[in-house]
Amino acid sequence: MFHIINLKDEKSRVAFYSVLAAIALTTFKIIVGVRTNSLGILSEALHSGLDLIAAVITLFAVHVADRPADKTHNYGHGKVENLSALVETLLLFITCFWIIYEAVHRLTSGKTELDVNIWSYIVVIVSIAIDYSRSKALSRVAKKHNSQALEADALHFSTDIWSSSVVLVGLICAGFGFYSADAIAALFVALIVIYVSYKLGKRSVDALLDRTPEESVSRIEEVLKSANGITRFHDLRVRTMGAETLVEINIHVTPGITIEAAHKISHDVEHEIMKAIARCEVHIHIEPEEPEV
Repeated sequence: MFHIINLKDEKSRVAFYSVLAAIALTTFKIIVGVRTNSLGILSEALHSGLDLIAAVITLFAVHVADRPADKTHNYGHGKVENLSALVETLLLFITCFWIIYEAVHRLTSGKTELDVNIWSYIVVIVSIAIDYSRSKALSRVAKKHNSQALEADALHFSTDIWSSSVVLVGLICAGFGFYSADAIAALFVALIVIYVSYKLGKRSVDALLDRTPEESVSRIEEVLKSANGITRFHDLRVRTMGAETLVEINIHVTPGITIEAAHKISHDVEHEIMKAIARCEVHIHIEPEEPEV
């Protein structure tokens, strides 16, 4: 299944290990959740199951997104990462609907008893440790390669840390006879997931709809305002495509200068923008400044 993925590539490698981690966590949580009848652990198992799907999507997304531009995709395949992040968001919302429904049903019906044993605590503690490890690794590589897909995957694992911690509190309370705490903890898990899903989904939709990234625009404007040889600039357009950022800008230069001088100004501006924005492609149109009337 994974033979087409180049595991020598750092992005693919960290995504692949996250798939393996998600498989292990999902299996472990399902077994313990069913044996103990813990909704908190079962909700975490479903969460991890969807995280597994998301991790697989991420693995293939980073593989496809790094393909160069071709005749049918002139701007490359970077938006595959944005699309995969949006799919992950939808999967997280599905998780929330089931958790909320089941938790409310248990609280209203009074069927909240569960069998809390040592394995209940082991699965949650092991989950927190693995989630922390994967989150750190994914965040490091995502930052290094400016990968939204890996960043989304890191967000999934970091969310699991908080939700698992809430479930752990619920299990401790259940151990003292307060069984409703397990269902209440599951509701808190759902709220955490909804919050993270909203943030992740909004960023994905913004990228797919070519919403202007305000932070990148501010950095570029600072470069342009401090650049030598530019009299003014206009029609600045910025959009993201996965890990890539595309910048289009019109700059005005002093009329009468040589083509070589204008080209050097353009080249210097392009270089400074690429220093300010990681993995950036810059297109600059040069115009002579119109004389004042």
